[in-house]
Amino acid sequence: MYAHILLKRAHPLRAAAAGPRTPARRRRARWAHRALCAAALLGCAISASADNEAWRDLESRIQYGYYTEDAPALRKLSESVAGGEGHDKLRSYYAALLAWRLALLAAQGGAAAASGSTSQLAHRCVSEADGALAVEADFADALALRSACLATPLETAGGYAPLASYRARKDLDRALQLAGRNPRVLLVDAMSDYELAPARGGNKERALTKLRQTVAAFESERGGIEHLPGWGAAEAWLLLARDLLDHSDPVGARDALEHALLIAPEYAQARRLMAKITAG
Repeated sequence: MYAHILLKRAHPLRAAAAGPRTPARRRRARWAHRALCAAALLGCAISASADNEAWRDLESRIQYGYYTEDAPALRKLSESVAGGEGHDKLRSYYAALLAWRLALLAAQGGAAAASGSTSQLAHRCVSEADGALAVEADFADALALRSACLATPLETAGGYAPLASYRARKDLDRALQLAGRNPRVLLVDAMSDYELAPARGGNKERALTKLRQTVAAFESERGGIEHLPGWGAAEAWLLLARDLLDHSDPVGARDALEHALLIAPEYAQARRLMAKITAG
């Protein structure tokens, strides 16, 4: 829109350029046109940068609410995001992430349950992820998130839903195909192996290898340009710590937890696990 306005303002130059088209006049017209195009592109870049900052701020607030297990704060954010206009893929994506975070907290019990059951919240997440994928079908982060949400009610309800399980795996395979080095895609893939029962395809030994690869991918991402979405590093280190404990490696688990808490000092789950390890 900003670019369109700037280019529209260029019309007076056309009138000024009327008359004999001398080489000097043509050169001036070309330079004027290039300057206007550059200004329009700069305006678009500034607008996009401001939008990205707003989404990063929202992501930080979602993550903080999840780390501190502040379900009421997450519910307020959900209302704000749901009230947004348009069909921006990131609006739908972060609405899905919010629903998933609430689903995970609801699975632990407590205040998050006021937003609905774990299964209801997970299905809300799937619906919002559908919206993001309707805008961009190959949005790997949204495919991975939808996969995680499809798997959530399976674990918490203790039931078995073959169709949801199939859809979750299909989404994850597609996300891996599109962005096999995306750390959030790798995290959801490792979570699938760690959390699912062996009879349903889970494998904690395989998950351990995947989690090592995942935290390496997050460290590489954090060392480069800032990504959007950019969440997940602390969760990856926490899950690695849990898997290391399952493999009787409390020293390695403690080291992984220190990484998680360095990224997110307020991470309640990581703090509880660290307290458990240090207590012996």
